[in-house]
Amino acid sequence: DKIIHELKDYQRQHGEAVIPSKAKINLEILLNNMNVFGRLSSFYILLGLGFLVLLFINVFNVDIDLSKVYKVLFALVISGFVFHTAGLGIRWYISGRAPWSNGYESMIYIAFTSALAGLIFTRKSYGGLAATMVLAGTILLVAMLSYLDPEITPLVPVLRSYWLTIHVSLIAGSYGFLMLGALIGLINLILFMFLSEGNKLRIKSVVQEMSYISEITLIGGLVMISIGTYLGGVWANESWGRYWGWDAKETWALVTILVYAFILHMRIIPKLNGLYIYNIAKLFGWASVIMTYFGVNYYLSGLHSYAAGDPIPIPTWVYISVASATIISILAYIQYRRFGLSKL
Repeated sequence: DKIIHELKDYQRQHGEAVIPSKAKINLEILLNNMNVFGRLSSFYILLGLGFLVLLFINVFNVDIDLSKVYKVLFALVISGFVFHTAGLGIRWYISGRAPWSNGYESMIYIAFTSALAGLIFTRKSYGGLAATMVLAGTILLVAMLSYLDPEITPLVPVLRSYWLTIHVSLIAGSYGFLMLGALIGLINLILFMFLSEGNKLRIKSVVQEMSYISEITLIGGLVMISIGTYLGGVWANESWGRYWGWDAKETWALVTILVYAFILHMRIIPKLNGLYIYNIAKLFGWASVIMTYFGVNYYLSGLHSYAAGDPIPIPTWVYISVASATIISILAYIQYRRFGLSKL
């Protein structure tokens, strides 16, 4: 014990510049014990399910007053978001840098921007808040998986730049906005599946409202990823001596920009401006975001990726998700055409 204390005193005396302060060590222990993001994942998902129940009650039984229940759930959303913000702030203080430099941190940050987008754009919509909370909770749940390391580590040299705060915050933040639009599209398609002669006007009204909300979130996401990609070129010139090199991540960021630019312009294209096709495009357009964020990192080689040797197998849940989304889309289309919603 004496030798350990002497070693500790020596480190404090000669390594003060690199050893975390006692306050930071205590805060990191507190952050680990609180398990902020792990607890928030379950909390967000439960809130999302609660708002989903409110949405279906509101669609199928308009006579029930849900305002008081909404206020309670929305207050819980605000509380969770404040808790989330505090967790990110503590991690930022401990590490001394923006908390979005690796896979784990980017996931908890994307969950944060998803919740932020929901609070800004969907705070008065049951369906929008349901999508927001389920999305944020699911992202945090993925962040808790064992292959993402939550350890706070020093930055690699290329990331020790003020551009980390600017470029990565815009790019990663845009994913939350774009994913929220996709999930709203999925909920709209599920609502189409429950169409009947008695509720078709009500469902059309709800879907139209949520489609307007999602359009705003997609515009926000598109602006963020466009500016972030442009500024990434400036950072690339500082780090690598060129603005654009058709690196895998750069190329797929451009693909995502083009995909969502097309989706947002579909409303002015004849035969492509219906509610059904817009929501389908939002849902499956999300694949470009998944490829940009995950696919490039693990399946393609480049300056932004971690791929080495044989790529990891595609997880089973990917096939299940695609098959489920396809089945939902087909059933929604059948009901959409059956009740003539496209003509309303």
